[in-house]
Amino acid sequence: MEKQAPTPEEIAEENRRLRLLRFMVDFTISLMYQTNLTREEALEHFEKVRDFALRLFPGKELAFELIYAPRFKRVIRDIYGYH
Repeated sequence: MEKQAPTPEEIAEENRRLRLLRFMVDFTISLMYQTNLTREEALEHFEKVRDFALRLFPGKELAFELIYAPRFKRVIRDIYGYH
């Protein structure tokens, strides 16, 4: 059985969720750079964004780990050094 192509509405909804996720990632990274968060607080924000992403895209843990986690890890390393 072949998988049906997504409808224009499904594509639009996925694009909306992707834009929302990108906004949250960018906003959180800006927050990390522009405020005096502790390392633990920054890690909490990372986890909250990860949870948010997985609510938007259930079952896509690997995609988050490949696409967004390296950005967060790089920012945390830039700000707080290696731990």
